[in-house]
Amino acid sequence: MALVFHFSIFWVVPAGICLTRVIDLSPHSDSPERAVLVHQRRNGSVTDSNFDELRGLAESAGGCVVACIGAMRRAPEAGTFVGRGKAQEIADAVTAHCADLVIIDQTISPVQERNLEKITHCRVIDRTRLILDIFALRAQTHEGKLQVELAQLRHLSTRLVRGWTHLERQRGGIGLRGPGETQLETDRRLLNVRIRYLQSRLVKVGLQRGLRRNRRRRERVPTIAIVGYTNAGKSSLFNRLADASSYSADQLFATLDPTMRKLELPGYGSVVLSDTVGFIKGLPHALVQAFLSTLEEVSSADLLLRVTDDAQPDLRERELEVDNVLEEIGALQIPAITVRNKCDLSGKATGRVDSSSEERAIVRVSAETGQGMDALLEELASQLAKTRQPCVLRLPAGQGRLRARIYALTAVEKESVTEQGEIVIRVSADAPTIGRIEKDPDFDPCFWVDRGRAEGDKVGCVKGGSTEEPRYP
Repeated sequence: MALVFHFSIFWVVPAGICLTRVIDLSPHSDSPERAVLVHQRRNGSVTDSNFDELRGLAESAGGCVVACIGAMRRAPEAGTFVGRGKAQEIADAVTAHCADLVIIDQTISPVQERNLEKITHCRVIDRTRLILDIFALRAQTHEGKLQVELAQLRHLSTRLVRGWTHLERQRGGIGLRGPGETQLETDRRLLNVRIRYLQSRLVKVGLQRGLRRNRRRRERVPTIAIVGYTNAGKSSLFNRLADASSYSADQLFATLDPTMRKLELPGYGSVVLSDTVGFIKGLPHALVQAFLSTLEEVSSADLLLRVTDDAQPDLRERELEVDNVLEEIGALQIPAITVRNKCDLSGKATGRVDSSSEERAIVRVSAETGQGMDALLEELASQLAKTRQPCVLRLPAGQGRLRARIYALTAVEKESVTEQGEIVIRVSADAPTIGRIEKDPDFDPCFWVDRGRAEGDKVGCVKGGSTEEPRYP
């Protein structure tokens, strides 16, 4: 598939119908577009490894990389980003390789983009526009398509150019005098109309997603969100844990739309596992803002699985990039487990890593082979169980509805019946769940035997069929 960049111009007719005209700027060919990659550093030399990620992005978008050009400049050139000599070198590479596209690994201004296009006689895009195009290819759900279009229009609004001079209405002549809009003003106004429409639609979709989150909170089902750098193996880990079949591939941003599945944790109970979009260095702020409703699934999770590629040499740098995005969406303080995936490639031993210097627990696994999964499941149950405390209740025989409610909200560890027919239940529950039990109209404070004991086994409960009276300390 070739790289496709298109802009949409909208006209609102009197009947209120929104018409769309798509201007396709892609070459009319089934062959992949030939791209020249450009990476500029402030200091130090540019090596082949500096192009690895940009090459992966270009190939994920369907391009074919034909040349890589490195540059070193302390400050970007105001007019062309790279120096004049380097710009001419890029133009020569475009001519020599018959390239269709130049991709800059940094964010460039609209003026720099336009000047480079004049010099190279070729389309020029930056890293932000490339990522937006990949997201447009990957979006499958209605919500995802709305979010991508919103981010694209916000990016396009800063790059409007005079391409429709025949629509100019601000010039003299009979029948044309008086106030009117220029073509740029018309395009900007129509873009703003479409942006406001998309924002209103996303608000409604966000409310629906919020209702589902509130339902999970009412049912007290914990949510575990899988986050991490793109192509770290998040979807493969999700499929391995939840026995699902979500799309996974060795490419950047293979997953865009969030996927959720129910997972039974041994020794704990039911949880919801969520697979989310991957993060990347230089993730456009407009894209983060457009995907806020989706990223709220991360910020509202009870636990994060922070997946990293154990075979990557710049593992620490990628973890810092994930920290930046989590801080931007307000999810940095959520309890987390670091999962070092792809141990089959790194050659390191799987299982829990004992490290006193790390704030979070670290588990090495291989989602491809399944090694280390048992250790990860144990760590998940252990982390979630920290929020629970053992409690004991004694209910009268007629409180069947309250008993069913307790079973629905908590993890019941043991139940017994006294000779008087009273039901003694030992459960594990967190503080919010205890509060919900106490707010039940059928609940009475005298039902508590132990509202929170470190060692629940010391509570005197009798087994079913026993004639012994329960002993309470």
